[in-house]
Amino acid sequence: MKRQTDTCLIELGTEELPPKSLKSLAHAFADLVQKALENIGLPPAAVEVFATPRRLALLLREVPVQQADRSVEKRGPALQAAYDADGKPSRAAQGFASSCGVSVDQLVQRESGKGAWLYFEKTEAGRSLAEVLPELVTAVLAKLPIARRMRWGSGNEEFVRPLKWLVLMIGSELVEGEILGVTSTRLSYGHRFHAPGAIEITGAGEYESLLRSKGMVVANFEDRKSTIRSLVEHHAARLGGRAQIDEALLDEVTALVEYPVAICGEFDVEFLDLPQQVLVTTMQDNQKYFALFDQDGGLLPHFIAIANIDSKKPEVVARGNERVIRPRFSDARFFYQQDRKQSLASFRSRLDAVVFQKQLGSIGDKTDRIDALAVDIAQQLGVDETLVSRAAHLCKCDLMSDMVGEFPKLQGVMGRYYAAHDQEPERVSEAIEQHYWPRFAGDELPRNPEGQCLALADRLDSLLGIFAIGQQPSGVKDPFALRRAALGIVRILIEKSLPLDLNWLCARAVDRLKQKIDAGPAVADVIDYIFDRLKAYYQDQGIPFDIVDAVIYSRPTLLYDCDRRVQALYRFQSNEAAIALAAANKRIANMLKKNKLSAGIEVDASKLQLAAEKKLYQQLGKLQVNVERLFSEGLYLEGLNQLANLRPAVDRFFDEVMVMVEDESVKNNRLALLDRLMRCFRTVADFSRIQS
Repeated sequence: MKRQTDTCLIELGTEELPPKSLKSLAHAFADLVQKALENIGLPPAAVEVFATPRRLALLLREVPVQQADRSVEKRGPALQAAYDADGKPSRAAQGFASSCGVSVDQLVQRESGKGAWLYFEKTEAGRSLAEVLPELVTAVLAKLPIARRMRWGSGNEEFVRPLKWLVLMIGSELVEGEILGVTSTRLSYGHRFHAPGAIEITGAGEYESLLRSKGMVVANFEDRKSTIRSLVEHHAARLGGRAQIDEALLDEVTALVEYPVAICGEFDVEFLDLPQQVLVTTMQDNQKYFALFDQDGGLLPHFIAIANIDSKKPEVVARGNERVIRPRFSDARFFYQQDRKQSLASFRSRLDAVVFQKQLGSIGDKTDRIDALAVDIAQQLGVDETLVSRAAHLCKCDLMSDMVGEFPKLQGVMGRYYAAHDQEPERVSEAIEQHYWPRFAGDELPRNPEGQCLALADRLDSLLGIFAIGQQPSGVKDPFALRRAALGIVRILIEKSLPLDLNWLCARAVDRLKQKIDAGPAVADVIDYIFDRLKAYYQDQGIPFDIVDAVIYSRPTLLYDCDRRVQALYRFQSNEAAIALAAANKRIANMLKKNKLSAGIEVDASKLQLAAEKKLYQQLGKLQVNVERLFSEGLYLEGLNQLANLRPAVDRFFDEVMVMVEDESVKNNRLALLDRLMRCFRTVADFSRIQS
């Protein structure tokens, strides 16, 4: 009996793929192929992803080899229009039959509640996996997120790199087909230097083991990455240190090799006089080396490189790497020495000649705005204005240094070193570096208050300015890194518990921008944008969207207080009364939406008639003073737990009290009581928006 599922192999052999995007490209390829197969009724049970510098490959486990037959149905003209008075087929019926490739007598009649029609019915045989695979892969390759595609040879085929070979197999059978001008065969190829010859793939399931045993290729990206991590950690320990393993660097190195081999090198101790960030950046960014540190965090004069060949003379390879790193360190030392021949402040005037944005002026103009806005923030927080102003004046100066010109990632870091060399106050030096924090998701926040003032001022100036000129982010385009800036504002305000209102911050930023542009109309959009980042911030913490939505619906612009409400409401969900109270609030909100209360209407105790409404009124009155005190002190969870005691009275009210009575005064009094209850909850959040 023919197997219903089998293992399918897809391998695209290419010229060297871009290392920084290899991992994401491979997973995008896998996701698109899996979805495409699912869409045509051939879903694989599992997908294994392989990616090396010269190949993208997928192993599809237990994928159906044949689509199921399917019934095709097409409705034609209504029966009354399909035949004339003599019962002969009309032109409409004949035309419909012709379009279906059959005669009229092969059509069927079917009735429904809305009438009778002619139908064409047939059973369409399912296609085989072998038949659909080449066209499916071709369609997927056209959808891959590739920033820049290449053409090669005389054809019109386009891909991230030229395709050199193609393997398509189902089990042990070759799938014949052509993709991007290359015909499929059973032949893959091993390591470019150690095993460059062809390797016959005898079966899809043997692909990985054959490449490893005959081709000296570790095809699985994660296996290769794990091997490299182990090699680096092992050799670092052997050298008496620990390696700094940056995940982005590890991914890039993994994408550069097919058979990883560790090479240990060293450099002159005299270079350790340079700031260690300079040496580490040079090793990681330029040479793709792993830096080593001692137990106290000091840089060791060693590095570990990952080679793609298993040399018979590894010491020769090591010396070659050492010869390469030495002149780079020498250049860095020269830049460092040249920069320190002048003060950091002396670079300030050169910022006026560098454009930040045409409509918003130079980096010098931006620095002046940061200075003024940071001082505004410092005054609000009680931070030393003199230190903040000095740090703001110097915060962008290192952009004009030779070192940052060569190593842009060191902006701020070199500013701190140069400010310290000039004997600026330590808090000023720290703020210069820290105003760039956080640099990426999860990065450290500015530690000192001066750095926090600068970080907020810098990001707010960019957000208000860029939104005001209409260049806010769209899609994946974000040239001014405004998403990162907005998330940085969110994190600093919340995680540093800064009592700064977003409306006030934006108003001050608008005021500082007024010499260049009127940013006032952009404030609402900027605040909306920051709230969008706030939602993402909580999503990353696993807090349900409806909890966040309930809190931020009223736009609480004091974000650290907003966070206290979100966290309290999230924890309150474990209280068994939470669901019932949320449902009650939803019910109250719907009532009040349909029956608008006049402004200023309060509950009149003399008009309360039923025991249930009197009980709710009395309990709410007793609790409200204490609850409002707790809320005013930011003790939101404690206040909500107090309000949870109202659940029995609320349940009884809705069981026994008819709100929408004919007596207008009684109805409005009951609505006013419910309004008072809902307003008490809304001090924290709009409970009616909670779904879960």
